[in-house]
Amino acid sequence: MAKSKFTERQEYKLEIIPPDNVIQCRRADIIEKDGVEVGRTYFRHVRYPGQDVSEDCPELQAVAAALWTPEVIARFQEKHPLMAQELSPPPSEE
Repeated sequence: MAKSKFTERQEYKLEIIPPDNVIQCRRADIIEKDGVEVGRTYFRHVRYPGQDVSEDCPELQAVAAALWTPEVIARFQEKHPLMAQELSPPPSEE
């Protein structure tokens, strides 16, 4: 008798939220047994113009690179100075 095989995969859904080109990402973690889905869990997160996306999925990175021009990032930072400050990396100590 063959053993059942479990596999995991992820699917992403991206939404662009105007007017600031904020990117919302929904990730679905899908568990399959012998090729049939047996479980699915969702996770959401949001990325703002200028935020580091280097650890996000390649699709989100590509969308951010296309949409977040220097002008878009500057406009976002002007409109939301406190949020932009929170999203900035801390200054390096040298």
